[in-house]
Amino acid sequence: MYKRILVPLDGSELAEVALPYSEVLAEKLDSEVILINVRTSGEDPENPEHRPYLNKMAATVEQNIRKSSDIAPGQKVKVESSIIGSSGLLTHAAEEIVDYAEKENISLIVMATHGRTGIKRWALGSTADKVIRAAKCPVLLIRANANVSKNVHLDKILVPLDGSKQSEAVLPYIENLAPKLKPNISLLSIVERPYHYSTYAAGPGFEGILRTPYTEEETKPLKVVVEKYLESVSEKLMASGIKASHEVKIGSAGEEIIKTEGKIHPDIVAMSTHGESGFSRWEYGSIADKVMRAGNTPLLLVRPQHQ
Repeated sequence: MYKRILVPLDGSELAEVALPYSEVLAEKLDSEVILINVRTSGEDPENPEHRPYLNKMAATVEQNIRKSSDIAPGQKVKVESSIIGSSGLLTHAAEEIVDYAEKENISLIVMATHGRTGIKRWALGSTADKVIRAAKCPVLLIRANANVSKNVHLDKILVPLDGSKQSEAVLPYIENLAPKLKPNISLLSIVERPYHYSTYAAGPGFEGILRTPYTEEETKPLKVVVEKYLESVSEKLMASGIKASHEVKIGSAGEEIIKTEGKIHPDIVAMSTHGESGFSRWEYGSIADKVMRAGNTPLLLVRPQHQ
């Protein structure tokens, strides 16, 4: 499931924050790492600064993987690099990345979410946005403004679920990681707070709408339903030897995911990018977008297969 990991680089240190994560995954999962650099519009394809840069990055990645694993001195580490895209005026980094991923059967794209400059001058934020929306394979987004340690750990994963099959599309990817990474999985569901609605006299001939939130007692039946759902998911994970815990919160889905992220400090937040609502009525595209923009943790986004 993670055989080929693609890391787009634009020549900047900001983009390179994705490299330690690709190295850990490659070492643990025996994956191949492919580094790519996209030519920008009108750029000289013979520009000499691109190839030495990619060669240097590939050598560094290979060296780091060797240091952190039991690979024998003569054993090959699977790291490749390629300059892609044409020098035409209509070259777009995101399109080139997505096209390459599909043609080369990439299993996972690991890239930075923000930043610009570097030899390629990409606007990483907008490029990442476009890749997320178009890529068929999962995308692991690393915050370019985060202080990424060289000793990356992937021991704790936060998985928000809304009760729908679409949101559960992320689970097989987590289960595939578990045997080698042995992470603790924290399942989270948020029940959007329900309200009572009533009218009141707002003036002569006018009525207003009064919105009153459910009391804690009134929300208990809703929480019970969600608790049972998360318990069933936890039990399935634990039956496979995966450590799992779960929590239900009341509130706004995006806000509660970000609050939980700040509280438990997971190494990754993993979630589906789309999906029709389950019991919580989440709109997964917008929720994932909120978490991507406001969160601080690496974010693994998985697109449900039917989309």
